[in-house]
Amino acid sequence: MAKQKQEMLFGIRATMEAIKSGKEIEKVLIRKGLTGRLYQDLFDLIRDENVEYQFVPAEKINSLNQKNNQGVVTLVAPIAYQEVEDVVPQIMAEGRTPLILILDQITDVRNFGAIARSAECAGVDAIIIPFKNSAKITPDSIKTSAGALYQIPVCRVQNLKTCVRNLKKEGIRIVASTEKAEQFYTEADLTLATAIIMGSEDTGIDEALLRLADEKVKVPILGQIESLNVSVAASLMVYEAVRQRK
Repeated sequence: MAKQKQEMLFGIRATMEAIKSGKEIEKVLIRKGLTGRLYQDLFDLIRDENVEYQFVPAEKINSLNQKNNQGVVTLVAPIAYQEVEDVVPQIMAEGRTPLILILDQITDVRNFGAIARSAECAGVDAIIIPFKNSAKITPDSIKTSAGALYQIPVCRVQNLKTCVRNLKKEGIRIVASTEKAEQFYTEADLTLATAIIMGSEDTGIDEALLRLADEKVKVPILGQIESLNVSVAASLMVYEAVRQRK
């Protein structure tokens, strides 16, 4: 797959129009110290629409565009994120048994892309990520996914714990992949409607999120290294579901 470029918008008015039109925004970069009424209108809109933003030095802004940037550069998402509330009922309506991946604090875009590739190949119905502390859909993640991120629904949510509670109300069983588990991943019943939570390699799954899990499982580690790469562990988990369901 050819390397893609991140789509960017430059200037305050262009950014405001993009937000108002419903365009998927990854992040708005704002020059530190920027002032003025038009800027304040933009900032109010960013906060009202819960758009992610970051204050950066002027050098960062100018390195992206020297002319007519007005101190604002906006990174546009390559694909549209979907709503969990739309995706899950659609899975049910099609008579399928949901298999969903929830990624907690996985920030490396290449790991994210590799997970998406395995998930799409395994027939996973959706990937759920949080707005904050998560890898974004970027040209690098799309390339690593071999285009899978164009095929599999990706849902961003404000709060993973709230999302998990809602999934449980829909009858979806929550299985957490964690080294703290007693049983192996092959012992879980993944033929049921299931959402699998994968956590980051360094911090694992957030404790509050872990407590919401219906079942905790682990991949056996027999060597000296303490954990697998998260994309490998996620592949094992989703293909165990495939094995059981076939």
